[in-house]
Amino acid sequence: MNFLHSGSLTILIVDDNPNNLEVLSETLIRNGLQVAVATDGISAIEQITYCSPNLILLDVMMPEIDGFETCKLLKDNSLTRDIPVIFMTALADIESKIKGLSLGAVDYITKPFQYEEVVARVRVHLEMQFLTRQVLEQALEMKRINQELLRLNQELERLVNLDGLTGIANRRRFDEYLEKNWERAMREGQELSLILCDIDYFKLYNDCYGHQSGDSCLQKVATAINSSLYNPIYLVARYGGEEFAIVLPNVTSENARQIAEEIRLNVERLQIPHHRSEVGSWVTLSLGVSSQFFTNQDTSFQSLLTAADKALYTAKMKGRNACSYLSTGS
Repeated sequence: MNFLHSGSLTILIVDDNPNNLEVLSETLIRNGLQVAVATDGISAIEQITYCSPNLILLDVMMPEIDGFETCKLLKDNSLTRDIPVIFMTALADIESKIKGLSLGAVDYITKPFQYEEVVARVRVHLEMQFLTRQVLEQALEMKRINQELLRLNQELERLVNLDGLTGIANRRRFDEYLEKNWERAMREGQELSLILCDIDYFKLYNDCYGHQSGDSCLQKVATAINSSLYNPIYLVARYGGEEFAIVLPNVTSENARQIAEEIRLNVERLQIPHHRSEVGSWVTLSLGVSSQFFTNQDTSFQSLLTAADKALYTAKMKGRNACSYLSTGS
């Protein structure tokens, strides 16, 4: 890109010498730049508010406030601190150059100067400013893209782990969560409990009321089960068609049975009509509860599932709308 012929870049020249202002202005204009001028630091700061320069050529030796003080004021202002400043001065000593650079100037041109050198330095710093801005914009865009990717990945992970109908965890998430907490319980010597529950006579419910009502019933039951769990580490999942599973980390068998009974009552309190049920007039649940306290057994979480499934079968054999408990025997 030819920066000096873009037609949209403005250089502010600050110098109390009219001859310097005139010659520098003509030189920069011939090279395709727009020019604004000021004869002292105070008027320079006022100019900046409406000319928005891309770069400032700043004389050091000026009346009222010198170039060093002007530069300091510019760098202390959040609106002007990023404008590159090139000092112009007859002071050639190293201390003056160090002072100017320490105040935030990007370069130092010693008078009397060659105008070709001024143009070359202006071009270089305009290019550096452009490239720096471009890098920052790209970094911001990359950050935005990364945040969006993170959000999408989190949303994808959420969708992968949720049951589309009920909005609770799906079978995949259940298997993963149960195995993870089984390993933790075994490692830390904790108790792990599991509840399996089944909507009583759900096939008859679907046959009587239709699948749309069946879906609505599943959603209401899932919400009732979820609302029965007071600890966020408990996980309720849709285990199968009308079957639900609840993982209860670090929950004793007695507390697990209390939670199961609360779930059973909360579903019954929904009073969802079920005139084909052989238990009563409402939709009800049968629940199987199992627990295991770990010492040093080399076992699989399948034993907990098997015990909960057997307990669920027992609850159904007892007449349904009931909770049954079976220990894993470990």
